[in-house]
Amino acid sequence: MTMRTQPAQIQLSRRVSALKPSSTLAISAKARAMKDQGIDVLSFATGEPDFTAPQPVIEAAIKALEAGDTHYGPVPGDPETRSMIAEKLERENGIRGLSPDQVILTVGGKHGVHHVTHALLDPATDGGTPDEVVIPTPAWVSYAPVSQLAGGKVVEVQTRAEDDFLLTPEQLDRSITERTKLVFLNSPSNPCGTMYTEAQIRDLAKVIADAADSRAPDLVVLSDELYEKIIYGGIPHFSIGAVPEIAERVVTLGGMSKAWAMTGFRVGYLACPGEFGAKLIGACRKLQSQSTTCLPTFILPSIRAALTECDAQVEEMRGAFERRAGLIYGLVSEIPGLVCPKPTGAFYVFPDVSAHFGKRSKGGAEMSSADSFAAALLEEHHVACVPGEDFGAGGERCCRISFACSDEQIREGMRRLGEFVAGLS
Repeated sequence: MTMRTQPAQIQLSRRVSALKPSSTLAISAKARAMKDQGIDVLSFATGEPDFTAPQPVIEAAIKALEAGDTHYGPVPGDPETRSMIAEKLERENGIRGLSPDQVILTVGGKHGVHHVTHALLDPATDGGTPDEVVIPTPAWVSYAPVSQLAGGKVVEVQTRAEDDFLLTPEQLDRSITERTKLVFLNSPSNPCGTMYTEAQIRDLAKVIADAADSRAPDLVVLSDELYEKIIYGGIPHFSIGAVPEIAERVVTLGGMSKAWAMTGFRVGYLACPGEFGAKLIGACRKLQSQSTTCLPTFILPSIRAALTECDAQVEEMRGAFERRAGLIYGLVSEIPGLVCPKPTGAFYVFPDVSAHFGKRSKGGAEMSSADSFAAALLEEHHVACVPGEDFGAGGERCCRISFACSDEQIREGMRRLGEFVAGLS
């Protein structure tokens, strides 16, 4: 008897079916595919330093492997490394009272966002309303989808280019309701390349404190500070977790990927002081125990080496990004119709390209959005950047250009971009 095979009718879950893939990774993959075909593509898409991790970091991992450090480690990371991160956050960021038990090592920063959202947010039940998440936009592409995956309702607060894409206290106050559980803050900003001053951070902290005392008692801030050491605009980095009035409501997200050029090591961390901090990090431990378990143990010595032996290398890389920031900002500013804030942190410019919407490229592509602009730029002039739609409200007019690449690539890429714009009509 011959069995007939029927087409599978199995359905994926609604939450995964609705999940957007990362546009940054999608553009990077397309650029790589074109390069594999022999096309001379210049990619400005990926948020990854073009440097190699410092030698002490590499040597620490090699020594650990040679010593047989290849087994499971503690779920949150070893006490020595977590203690070192707690000390770093107190010494450099002014976050007081952290113990190793209020720190967890995660598999990159995105993993940390996943932990916090799943630990805090509840979806709607019995016809009620879900917990709300306030996200100032344009924002990193993963904040919203990860929050939605956890069951939260995303409340976008659109910032303006004329305000350097920074959230104002008035905007924050209007966005918080009795259902608000989480507020994202990111400084320096991905994708905008701008950052808050200490005074601006303190003004936002006052709004958080007032709201928590009245209408939003469960309010928590997730402060993404992955780019804290890549600053060059004369604005010192200031952590909102250093404000005493709300310190125990602030979860600080950090990691080794950007400043230490350790993206492949996949090291992030979360820290939060006080009784709530211990409770939250405990919840994150449970989540991690049922997902990735732990970081590879041979990476832990590399974290310690990065924190104690690599200040000179970090400063050298920061200096290179500072030079590149000035170079790319000057070149972009010379291209007609492209307007962007001056970068002061991270390694991105985020120009508004909407002055060219309604035009056509020499190849016949219509410029109707940032997505169509970026697609035509890649196809016709082989320059890859990330269209701003997935960065949230306000991003649909802009494209993100990473300058984590050589001066030569910046000059040639911006020359091609200028040539592309000049051909629009």
